[in-house]
Order: sequence, then C-alpha cells, then structure tokens
Amino acid sequence: MSSASYSLHGPVAVITLDNPPVNGLGLALRQAIVAGVDAAASDPAVQAVVLIGNERFFSGGADVREFGTPKAMQEPTLLTVIRTIERSPKPVIAAVSGVCMGGGLELALGCHFRIAHTEATVALPEVKLGLLPGAGGTQRLPRVVGLETALNMIVSGAQVPVTQLKDTALFDEVVTSELLPAALALAHKVVSEGRGLPRVRDRQVNEPNAEAFLQFARNTVGAMSKQFPAPLKCLEAVAASVSKPFDEGQKVEREGFLALMQTPESRALRHVFAAERAASKISDVPADTPTRAIAKVGVIGAGTMGGGIAMNFLNAGIPVVMLETKAEALERGVGTIRKNYENSLKKGKLTQDKLDARMALLQPTLDYADLSDVDLVIEAVFEEMGVKQQVFEKLDSVCKPGAILASNTSTLDLNQIAAFTKRPQDVVGLHFFSPANVMRLLEVVRGEATAKDVLATSMKLAKTIKKQAVVSGVCDGFIGNRMVARYGQAAHDLVVAGALPQQVDKALEKFGFAMGPFRMGDLAGLDIGWAIRKRRNAEAPAEAKPNVADALCEAGRFGQKTGAGWYRYIPGNRVAQPDPVVAETIVAFRAAHGVTPRAISDEEIIERCVYALVNEGARIVEEGIAERASDVDIVYLNGYGFPLHRGGPMLYADQVGIVNVERALKRIAAEPGADVAFWTPAALLSRLAAANETFN
Repeated sequence: MSSASYSLHGPVAVITLDNPPVNGLGLALRQAIVAGVDAAASDPAVQAVVLIGNERFFSGGADVREFGTPKAMQEPTLLTVIRTIERSPKPVIAAVSGVCMGGGLELALGCHFRIAHTEATVALPEVKLGLLPGAGGTQRLPRVVGLETALNMIVSGAQVPVTQLKDTALFDEVVTSELLPAALALAHKVVSEGRGLPRVRDRQVNEPNAEAFLQFARNTVGAMSKQFPAPLKCLEAVAASVSKPFDEGQKVEREGFLALMQTPESRALRHVFAAERAASKISDVPADTPTRAIAKVGVIGAGTMGGGIAMNFLNAGIPVVMLETKAEALERGVGTIRKNYENSLKKGKLTQDKLDARMALLQPTLDYADLSDVDLVIEAVFEEMGVKQQVFEKLDSVCKPGAILASNTSTLDLNQIAAFTKRPQDVVGLHFFSPANVMRLLEVVRGEATAKDVLATSMKLAKTIKKQAVVSGVCDGFIGNRMVARYGQAAHDLVVAGALPQQVDKALEKFGFAMGPFRMGDLAGLDIGWAIRKRRNAEAPAEAKPNVADALCEAGRFGQKTGAGWYRYIPGNRVAQPDPVVAETIVAFRAAHGVTPRAISDEEIIERCVYALVNEGARIVEEGIAERASDVDIVYLNGYGFPLHRGGPMLYADQVGIVNVERALKRIAAEPGADVAFWTPAALLSRLAAANETFN
C-alpha cells in the first residue's frame, strides 16, 4: 500500500505524503516518493514536481515503527530518495507546512526549491536521541542558513519557527495563504523564469571567521554536553561543511552517525524515546476509550504540594477551585502561587497579561460546596489515612456524579481510600512529585475498581498539563517510592557497615545521579520518611528495622528546613556540610548493634544501591504493578534523578548484563549478616538471566 498519492495539476505533478500520524519516512513512503519523481520525469507533459504533506506535518522524519527492523535500512534509503530528487531533470519543490523535522527537513533540503507556510516549524532533533542528522542535514543546513544558526539548531535539536528563517536561503518563499496553490504558483514561476535545478549541495558556507567561531563553539558545547558525545560529533560534522567538499563532509557525517549509533548514551536516549511513548499505552484500555471532559478542577490543600498541583492546571488554562480549612493557610497558599508567577515574570518567562489571566482562573475557598461542579478534584492533604477518609467521605457527598476523585497519596492504599466513597470506579491516584509545578513525572495509580475511562482521562490530562504519566498498580509506595525505599535502605546499610553519608552521595553523584540519597533526604525532609517508617513498623512490627535517621529525627534534625539532617546547613545556604554530630551518631549506632566498620569502595556503593533498585524494579514488573520494565525506567529518570545517559535502572541492568546483576545479588545475599530476602534475586530477574534475555 502506497504512503503517498500522485496527482497532476496541469503541468505540475503533486506528490502528497500520506503516512499517518506524522508522515514518517518509512519504506513505503520512501518508495512512493521515488516512484512519483520517476513518473514525473518520464511524463513529457510534466514540467515540475511539488512534494507536500498535510497541515500538521510535512514529515516528522524517520518512521519510529521501523526502528530496529530491516525496513529501516532497506532501499531506497532516505539518502537514495534525496539523490533521486537532486538528479531529477525537472524541478522539485518542497511545500512545507506544520512540523518538518529530522529526515523531513533533510528531504526538503534535497529539493531544488522550498516554500513554507508561515506557521510551520523546522528542526533537526537527532541529537536528542544521541545521534546526528544522517542524510546530509549537517552539510546542507549551514549552506542555506549560515554556520551559527545551523550549529545552534543541530546541537540543540530545538524546533524553530519558519518566520525566524524566512530571510535565509532555506526558503524561496514564505506564505500566509493556502500552501498548495502557492506551491503550484511557485512551480509555474520556476519553469517560466528558467531557474534551472539549483542544488543546496553546490552552495558554499559563507562564514569569514569560521574557525574562530568553531573553536569557541567546541569549548561551549563540550562544557554543556558532559556525558553525551553527540553534541560534539554534531559540531565536527557541521565543521566539515565549511572545510571540506560536500561529499567528503557527508562522509564525516555518516561516520559520526554510525559511531554514535553504537554508543550506550544513544541507546539510552533511544530507549527513553520509545519508553515514553510506550508508557501512554495501557494493554486493556483501548486507544479509542472515551474520556471525560475536564473543564474545571478542584484541589484540596493550599500547601506546597496543593499549590504546585493547582499551577499545572492554571498554566493549561483550566479553572481551579482551591480549598483549605483555615483562612490564613488559604491566603498563604494563594500568595505563594502569585509569588511563583511573579518570579517567572521577573525572569521574562511570563507576561503580566498571562500572570493576571492565570490568577483569574484561581478560585480560593473554605467551603466544600464550591466543589459541587468540578470535573476532577485532587486531594493533597496530610499523608495519613484518617485524614484521607474525612476528605473522601466529604467529596463523595458534594461532588457531582461522574466527577473524578483523585488522591495525591505517595504510599497509602488507594483501594482503601476508594472504599471511603460510594463510587470507587471514579477514584484514581494522581501522584505528583514535588515541586509539582516543575517535576515532569505523574504516577497514575490504578485501583482495583478504577474505571477504564477514568484511567484514559487521567493519561490524556497528563499530556494537557505537560506531564509524563506512568500507570502504577496499588502497593505500598507504588513504583517510585517503593523502589526508593530499597535504594535508601541499601545506602543506609552501607553507612552502618563503614561508609559516611558524604562518601555514598559523592559516589552516586559521580555515577550520574542528580543528588545522592542523603542529600535528597535532607531536601525532601527526613520527617517524611520517619512518618512512613513509623506507619510501616506499626503495621508490620516483625519487619521493623532500626534506622540511623530515626535518631536524627528524634533530635529534631529534619534536613534543610531545620538547618540540620544528614548534613548541616548554614542559614541562607543550601550547600550540604558534613557534620561531626552525624558521624558520632553513626558510630554510636554501630556500637549499639555490634557492627565493626570496614572500608567501603565507591564501586560497592554503586553496585549495592543501583542493583537494589533493579531488583525491586523486577519484582514490581513481575507483580504487574508496572506494565513493563521501561515504565520503571521512566519513573526513575523523571522523578528520582537517575542519570539520563544510562537510560534508567532496568536498561542499565540490560547493559551490564542480567547474568552479572543476578550473580552480584546472590553474592551479597550470601554474605554473613545479609538481609537474604532483600538481596535474593527477583524471580523475573533470574528467569531472564537463565534465558540470557533482557528487561527491554
């Protein structure tokens, strides 16, 4: 089946790209383009060719559905398609509307002429997958927009409005009118004026101070790219467009592309790209499941979390009713939201008009009756089941039928919360991460009774408020906090065994974590974990374990907010300072529990902490709490600072080798005094190791 249509408009042949959803350049579409150009070349009545997409997409580039399949490299490749267009005996005009990115922009650059609608955007985003453009983009783009503009586009991968490039040689015309008639008019003009068959590859890059600029760029890009090799490879390929003939420059580009394809960093980024898209798919919830309209949202609680949650909806233009029980708390919460927006205004990220518009959407209230017409209400109250019960029983009585009742709980049993209502099918967990207006992750917790349309609505709404949603089943801590408990326990046990908090943090930060577990604990507040431990110890006394952090909390050391936790903090400064008091507390804890400290290496710290994550992630997948291993990766990348260049804990295990992870876990479990249940490999992990398979 062809992915493009071929039609004649007088002496102009029009090839219309038609490969939903983004006109990805899959094999069938590539074949259709070549067939169309060949048909036009062999038809004496045809004088020119127009290549056009639809209003939303000229082309989004490579067809991701063919990644990793033989079709991706089957002829005609994109290079062959572009070569066919360049060698056409009749002018080929690219008519660009909507999004034109990656291979789509490279395809347009291979045409003899280009016309674009003023609302179109272009990009070469391959660097975001740890790659560089592989079909001439690094060589052609500098020839038409200049060295600096091209390098900025290629190294950042950012989408650029056509209006910013209308004065460059990238486009022959930029129009506000309907695109196809304008493209046909340009085709007639090209033929009547005898403009010939100009090729971008035959142009030169005009940059008088090219080498000085490139050296400056090398220093800047090198400092910013850190763990990722692709930006510097992009730069060197672009540099070749200045110093080498086109074919030699394209060879540099191709060699760079193939080298990057083999890097673990690119594999990680490509994994994340696919994993984010997979996370939106729920196996038993069809894509066409009807969703509920969300025109107005209620938020219960005006504290840090409630205010942050409210901002997400205000930013998306959705009215919010924010409820508190006390006037002073409500006033303080509204003031914090306004202050956050005013800070954005000072930084130039927000205009006064937008600030006023967002604040106008916020309705503060002390009366539950004001929630009677909301379509969704999210509670962000104290993490205690009795408090949740009071809130949900009240919501059940005041909210209209069909309203979605959501809990922001981070650890509590959602099924129990749903049972406080007469409509458990309408209850869902929406676990935002703090600060909720900044953090990208949203755990959508599916209860036993949660209706499919509620789940579908929640996933759709996540996109509206620009969150990366991952579905979790019900368990203590869901995906993220259940795993971080194991990670934190492994880090704690290393301190008891002989390390210090600063050594553990530094080792994991060197590995790539945004923040080590002890600095993270101080930032979040040690009292939060203390409350969770006390709840769990009360629920399962036999499983209770002593913790150094309990002694710190009993001394009033809750982290940054009290100026002391695992570290001490100078007022007005968030830099963590090692504290002798903590070292003394650890020494006393070891003595009380008969522990003789030993030397701990950074390698052991990384192995134990990361493998604890992997093992618990495997259990979570095995139990069906997460639908797929890549969902676990997305949670940990977006909510807990796992290094992006490693692709998440489960992909990291794949790259290390599942067999090696299993062997390490068995070795640790066999050590004297080890928590055998904690370190015994998950059944899923052992099955994969035996079959020499991977999580992803």
